Amino acid sequence: MNLLGPMGYAALLASAVTILLTPSVKKLAFRAKAIKIPRVRDVHSEVTASWGGIAMVVGFFAAFVGLRLFGNLPSPIVSDTRPHVQPLFGIPTHPILGILLGALIVSFIGALDDLTTIGAKDVEGKSLGLSPKLQTLGLCFAGFVAALFGARIEGVTNPLPSLIHVGPYLSLGWFSVPLTMLWVFFATKFFDFLDGLDGLAAGVSAIAAMTMGIMAAFSRNPEPTVALLAAATFGAAIGFLRHNYNPASIFMGTVGSYFLGFMLSMLAVVGAFKVPVAAAVLLPLIVLGVPLLDAFYVIGRRVAQGKKPTEADNTHIHHRLTERGLTVKQAVWTIYGLTALTCFIALVLVWLGRKP
Repeated sequence: MNLLGPMGYAALLASAVTILLTPSVKKLAFRAKAIKIPRVRDVHSEVTASWGGIAMVVGFFAAFVGLRLFGNLPSPIVSDTRPHVQPLFGIPTHPILGILLGALIVSFIGALDDLTTIGAKDVEGKSLGLSPKLQTLGLCFAGFVAALFGARIEGVTNPLPSLIHVGPYLSLGWFSVPLTMLWVFFATKFFDFLDGLDGLAAGVSAIAAMTMGIMAAFSRNPEPTVALLAAATFGAAIGFLRHNYNPASIFMGTVGSYFLGFMLSMLAVVGAFKVPVAAAVLLPLIVLGVPLLDAFYVIGRRVAQGKKPTEADNTHIHHRLTERGLTVKQAVWTIYGLTALTCFIALVLVWLGRKP
């Protein structure tokens, strides 16, 4: 089946809905006080709406659910040539349903965090937002829900079959559930760290989602539904860039960064981790290399200095680039380029893996 048509429709529909809905979401954000007041380390100088991610979530669901219901696409979620997920607690496996539910959960958590933290202070001057513990529990719960319905890291392609004699696939058993929860938490949080410059997180997410969509559509065992998920995520991110590119008129907020981070982590679980090539276990790490490396560097530096891992500072890659004299647009396009390079490397590995 040629998946380019359905993927194109999904991307266009998600983009159009996001573009058209964002102005209304902007008005809603100001009314609800989901706004971002400039701080010393911020690059913006005006109070800006911070619920833009809601438009992306709606655009994504409009495109994906609409095309799944009316697009005459094949129904299998995983191909018959791959190991099938085993049910947990007798619950039937519906991986895509688990992903959609998890996306709604992280979006709700992010929306609450945006609503209560931005510009809100209590009598002691402390933030009124969701505590890191509550956010951690919420993200892990979203990962658990996805895993419960079958969207989990069940195993990986055996990279060394001549040395590890367990067959072509390494199964993780019950360990797959906590591993999936940890993967979702860290990947989602790392994308939240990346959301520091106008258009940065949306553009990087679009590049990564497009790459995972290509992997799903053109691997030896194409995955139509995974490709459609990726295309809708790509379209929502691109559509939001219409309003978020420098100078941004609205920010995606925690709701947007959590949604994109969760979707990319799940696309890796149901797609990239299962691509039948020796380097499958590394593909998601390569595609998401820029945000992952940036987060590890920042967290490692904070811990080494005796700070809390969640303590904000100016050590992210986008901060370092602007401190070296690059403009916001130049820094963003530099990171776009680095992301495109890592994604190209991942696609080359997939293409080499297609060869007999």
